[in-house]
Amino acid sequence: MTAQIISGAELAKEKRAQLAKEVERLKREGIEPGLAVILVGDDPASHSYVRGKQKACAEVGIRSTLLTFPATITEEFLLEKIKELNEDPSVHGILVQLPLPKHIDELKVIETISPEKDVDGFHPINVGRMMVGQDAFLPCTPYGILVMVKSIGIDIAGKHVVVVGRSNIVGKPVGQLFLREHATVTYCHSRTNDLASITRQADILIVAVGKARFIGTKHVKQGAVVIDVGVNRLESGKLCGDVNFEEVKEVASYITPVPKGVGPMTITMLLHNTIEAAKKHAHRQVHK
Repeated sequence: MTAQIISGAELAKEKRAQLAKEVERLKREGIEPGLAVILVGDDPASHSYVRGKQKACAEVGIRSTLLTFPATITEEFLLEKIKELNEDPSVHGILVQLPLPKHIDELKVIETISPEKDVDGFHPINVGRMMVGQDAFLPCTPYGILVMVKSIGIDIAGKHVVVVGRSNIVGKPVGQLFLREHATVTYCHSRTNDLASITRQADILIVAVGKARFIGTKHVKQGAVVIDVGVNRLESGKLCGDVNFEEVKEVASYITPVPKGVGPMTITMLLHNTIEAAKKHAHRQVHK
């Protein structure tokens, strides 16, 4: 039995068509969603990600503004720029492309973004709201993963979800989102003893460790749903995930590819959050 592919690229295309209609409707009401993207330094991967985000904004009709700064800027200068964007009513979402140069404190930068404009869902206030089940901007990659799993029509309630990885951007929040859907969630990481014995219990296995082809058939239960968040570049230049796709697809029931898996959905949820931020801003203006 070969696993069915959950194509993030195809799902993203469907979702973006819906978002484009939503933006058209908002524009008729005089609301134009706006995203400001800050890019510091000249990391080629960051430049590539930002181009992808800008292209996606254009696709659905969101106005995106790119602010680029050299890696030598001071932390103080960057924080001031963010404060200016917080005050700008035409900007509904603010995104600072990570990683930042070493002399800039990423947490300080994230905390300076207004929670109402934190469309990445990284601000501690949004993280806290998510944890207690309040309305919040959900982090884009975990949110995209949840949408992908829901797209195959399985009932998440009661399923055992195993997350390999515990980063603040993917691992920790994705577990929380599945917990909200009434799954039983286990977290594993680099210090987990006998990893395979735990991952083999997973009905849904989510892998975000940043190690090429780290997860093989010995880690996966027959018929499990496998979500591969990793993006690794091999010496050949080819991209691959954290899961050994060719091996695991013969065991899993569903699997995400790399590329064209989780990546396109991450950007799609960023667009979704930006549109939601614009709607919430308009609502606050009406009820002032």
